[in-house]
Parts: sequence; structure tokens; C-alpha cells
Amino acid sequence: MNSDIPPPSHRANRFYQGMAATFVANALQAVNFLGDRFLRKSHHSLSAIEDLYRYSMDSAFSVSEAFLVTGAPHASAYYPRDFAWFYPDVLDPNTIMDSQDAVRRVGLLEKSVRLLLEAVRANVVTTTLVPAGRGRYLGVNYFSRPSDTLLGILAGLQQMISAEERTSSYLAMSQCAHAGRLLLAEYGEDLKRAILQLASELEPFNDDGTGYLLCDVHAPRSAATDTRAERRRFVTNASVYTTFVWGVELGIVNENELKRLLGRDLAQYKNDLLRLFGKDGHIRHSLDGPASSPVSSVALDFVSVHRGFWDMNDATERALFAATADLIIAEPRFRIPSTFHFLVSADNPRNKIIHKIAAPAYQGRSSWPTFNVEFADRMLDFDEASGGDTYRACAQGILKDIRTATEVHGGYQELISEHGLKYRTWAYKGAVAHSWFPRFLSVWRRAYGTPLLQWND
Repeated sequence: MNSDIPPPSHRANRFYQGMAATFVANALQAVNFLGDRFLRKSHHSLSAIEDLYRYSMDSAFSVSEAFLVTGAPHASAYYPRDFAWFYPDVLDPNTIMDSQDAVRRVGLLEKSVRLLLEAVRANVVTTTLVPAGRGRYLGVNYFSRPSDTLLGILAGLQQMISAEERTSSYLAMSQCAHAGRLLLAEYGEDLKRAILQLASELEPFNDDGTGYLLCDVHAPRSAATDTRAERRRFVTNASVYTTFVWGVELGIVNENELKRLLGRDLAQYKNDLLRLFGKDGHIRHSLDGPASSPVSSVALDFVSVHRGFWDMNDATERALFAATADLIIAEPRFRIPSTFHFLVSADNPRNKIIHKIAAPAYQGRSSWPTFNVEFADRMLDFDEASGGDTYRACAQGILKDIRTATEVHGGYQELISEHGLKYRTWAYKGAVAHSWFPRFLSVWRRAYGTPLLQWND
């Protein structure tokens, strides 16, 4: 097969927002969920991890796809944040099966990032883009304004630009890096405008006489765990900080421009967040609502994103991470019995009516394998920074149990129930998250020192 990346489509895309667009988007998404509920076919009978992975990659990076999607019931909608949370290793050469696989991944990643950048240029920065046919996309927020949409777009760009830095024999990787640099040059000013707007939207928050800046003082903003619908959340504010840092690293915005808007440099901004959310000696999930027991005030999503908030360079930061991780590890309510599958939280969060019908435990008493993989990776970050092996065995246990669940359930699950089964509600039959699989392989190699799967191409 020709290893050149297919040329991008120059079809004009149009983006819409507003009440009418939201109504149509909700209707389309309802159809997506109903279609999944009644039409989803049973997965084939593969059980070997190698066969499951090959099938998953052929599905996730099909040339017929217009955008990188998850395989979930809502997969026909596009989630910009997913590039930060769920797709950071799409181009890890150790997860690529052959040159054809590399070409498909690079082509789909380039199409995906370009589409999101076009939306930013059109000033449509939302949690979700719902295709409405013929190059038309509806921008809609589920269930609040985004905190990490720009983060996801920057993550996609980062992955493209850094592709040629990875040791690889695939020509598509260097072509991808070149395409990423062209996209950054073409859309850099649009991204700068959006990042500075995000900085200007931060709100003052006073705690015990000390002033802070948060993105969600008066109303929730969504991250990858948006359905919790809470204000003053650690993960949403950590995502905003990471957006600023990545914007500076990519040369999109100057830190002094951000400093003028924030009234502090980025290092101080991060220290403020650690001091505010870590004042109890661990990272509290949310400041919204009354104080609760330590294990009820933390959530697994504190691990944030790959190369994100946690860099583990500071001893105080490592201590906060360790204290929070230890609370989760030690609390039985956080774990599927007899496994290293950790649930999102010890208690169910508040739910809106739609969640009670469609996904009642989506962000509470359920396990996201992807968040577990990131938990394992942050543990390895901690061990590397501290020069010890405090968490390696736990990280390996997490990955081993995810492998077992993948083989038992016939694919890499998006969610696993608190009883270790496929996550099923009336409107959510249990998705196979094909495109999240490479990240698992990348962290497995880091944890064990050897790859789980190998190819000869």
C-alpha cells in the first residue's frame, strides 16, 4: 500500500450553534442512543488479546470514518477533549501493527484535528460536535460549557507534531509531523484568540481570605467527566491550567499575555490550585457542597491527562498525589471486589433526570478502564520522580485486570459496572472502546518493561 497520507478534503464545513442547533443535536443524539439500544450487534467470539486488538484497530481507524470516534453509543458525535483524555498514544509506534495501520491512523488524526480547528475558527468551541450531513456540524454542550475542548485540540496537534520524534520506520510519521506544523501555522491565531478568551473567563474565588481563580465558580464546566454537573471541581481547573501550559509550549500564546490576564504566572496559578484543592492533605474532587469524609471527597479523575497537570517535580505535589492515591487504593468502595479495577468514586454523584434513565452510574459507581490506565501511568510518574517502586505493583495489577476484562468481555470496554460486568443501562448496552486500546498498550510497556503485543512489520 502507498504510505503517503491521503490528501485532506477541502470541502467547506459549516458549524452552527444556538437553541435550534441544540434541539436538532439532541434529537440526533437520541436517535444514536436508540439505534445502539435496538440495533447493536453482539460482538464476535474472539478472545485472544492479539485478535481483539487487530479487530479493534481495523474498526477504530477505518478509512470510511470521517473522524476518530470511541465506539460508544454516542460515537457518531465528535468530542474534542478525547484527544487529551483518551487518544494520547494513537501514534505510539509500539502500538501500530503495520504500515497500513500507520497510514490509516495518521490520515484520520489529521482529518480530525483539522475539523476541530475549523470549528475554533468559526468560534464554535463546545464539548460536542454533532454531524448533521453534507459538511454541517452542530456545536452543543453536554451538559455545561467546556473546560477541556481546547486542551483536546492542542493534544491532537502535539501528537501530530511530535510524531517524527518517535523511533519509527513509518514514513507516515514524518508526514504527520509536517501536516501538524502546517495546521499550527494556519490556525495558530484562532487558537490564541480562544485560549486568551478562556483565560479572561476565569472568576475570582475567595477562600479564608485568599483569592484564587477558577473556571467554574458560579456554574459547572465540563471535562471528560462532565455528567457530575458540579462546580469548583479540581479536574476542570487542572484542565484549564494544562491548556495554558500547552499553548505556551506550542508557541501559540506568550506566557506574559496570560500573566496579564491572570494576574500571576503559570507556576503560581498551579500552586494556587494545589493549595486550594489540597488544603485537607489530599486533592478534593470538588469544593461544591458540604465537607464530607476524605474517601467521599476524592474521585479517580484527579489523575488528569497524560503530560498534563501532574509533573511530580515538586515534593509537595508528590505528597498530595500519594495521599489521594492511597485513599483510593485503601477504600474498598473504590474497587471492584478481588480486582484492581478502581471506580470513579466511592459514592454516586448527583444525577440529572437524563442520567437516571440513560446512564445512572456513568460517573459514579462504575469503572472507566481508561481512567484506570491513567491512574497506573501517574503512579509510574510518581515512582520515576521519587526514585522508588512505591506503586509499580499496583500499576501492573491495574493493567493485568484490564487485560483480563478485555479478553472476557470481547474487547476494550468503555465502562465496567461496579460488579465487574459490562456496563449496561436501558439506553447504554456496553460499548467496546476500540480507539482507546493503544493507550493501554503504551502504559503496559512502561509498567512491565516489555510490550504486550509485537508485530513484525
